[in-house]
Amino acid sequence: MSRITGLRVRDVRFPTSREHDGSDAMNPAPDYSAAYVEITTDALDGLVGTAFVFTIGRGNEVQEAAIAALREHVVGADAEAVLADMGGTWRSLVHDSQLRWLGPEKGVMHMAIGAVVNALWDLRAKRAGQPLWALLADLSPDELVDLVDFRYLSDAITPSEARQLFEAAVPLRAERRRRLEREGYPAYTTTPGWLGYDDEKLARLCREAVDEGFAQIKLKVGGDVDEDVRRLGIARDVVGPDIRIAIDANQRWDVDEAVTWIELLRPFDIAWVEEPTSPDDVLGHAEIARRIAPVPVATGEHMANRVVAKQLIQADAMSVLQIDATRVAGVNENLAIVLLAAKYGVRVCPHAGGVGLCEAVQHLSMFDAVALTGDLDTRCIEFVDHLHEHFVTPVDVHDGRYWPPTAPGAGTEMHADTLDDYTFPDGPVWAAVETSVPDAVRVA
Repeated sequence: MSRITGLRVRDVRFPTSREHDGSDAMNPAPDYSAAYVEITTDALDGLVGTAFVFTIGRGNEVQEAAIAALREHVVGADAEAVLADMGGTWRSLVHDSQLRWLGPEKGVMHMAIGAVVNALWDLRAKRAGQPLWALLADLSPDELVDLVDFRYLSDAITPSEARQLFEAAVPLRAERRRRLEREGYPAYTTTPGWLGYDDEKLARLCREAVDEGFAQIKLKVGGDVDEDVRRLGIARDVVGPDIRIAIDANQRWDVDEAVTWIELLRPFDIAWVEEPTSPDDVLGHAEIARRIAPVPVATGEHMANRVVAKQLIQADAMSVLQIDATRVAGVNENLAIVLLAAKYGVRVCPHAGGVGLCEAVQHLSMFDAVALTGDLDTRCIEFVDHLHEHFVTPVDVHDGRYWPPTAPGAGTEMHADTLDDYTFPDGPVWAAVETSVPDAVRVA
């Protein structure tokens, strides 16, 4: 038996705002950041479970403090018992009444729980010697159903229905896995699309995306409609008529404004419009979707939990659901969300526009491809070509596709040098920069 001996959390930030990487209509100068957690045990194998919550700079210290507040919930626990019952572990954290009061089941505390849950999954996969996607895809239907909290979901999907979906996939798992390993998982790229890039850079990155085999790119919009028309014109001229172009407003518009703006961009053959309004406005998304049809609405990267996902699906508020690996409470809750999507025939195209999100979310999509829907034809994972070098097992994306990772774990472990260099505010990358983080929210 081994025990969990430590939960360490660090404030890690990357100065991406200097080159406008990640810039959009709502976030003009993001510094991609991670509240990074490491869970250690006294086992002789020395394995460490790692995960993070993605932020864009200021406020990362608040997320760091929330994760640190969970130490007493895991340190000292029997590691084998915790890892063997990840459904029970998830419920013990999310259902804690005092933690729950801070949400309930949304916001900083919910994401902090997700980081701890994901770190435990990383540890479990490392101990099993499997990549997380394969570990999950090898679980029995009963084991998978036990991971999901069906509270608030039973009007949309029941445990019995979920079990049937998983059971139907069991005879197909082996062939689906071979296909995934043979063909990879479709990707699209947002690398050309950041709003702060000049025209030359936009055109060059669009050409490179086509040359690299991507069948879809995504551009940020919502700052100025005339600029959006002009930039989309540049992109369409470069990529030609056969490459899909999605657009992402990052919550910029009200409902009527969204409809008017999208109509002006419709001539560019839009693959989807992403986050056209507030992520909490389910009915607003539904109204936009109705009025701009057949242009698809995509949303979900900022949805607070599985309940919002259920409502978006029930209201026909979007036709592309975008899960995020660190926004909700970890792997377990994302399994609930992909189950909902599978039952109702909604395609899942994850958000991965942030440090480490590509590495993390690929495992969820690949699990779905093997053990749930088997869909490798209508779905895709976002890719951005930033900061992968900081991870021990960076994504392998080439020929416009993600290739299944083989290394044990969830892909979330950063290099030790990266953690030392980019820790905020004392790492050498930041030490010379004046900071204004209040002492009250610094975590030892």
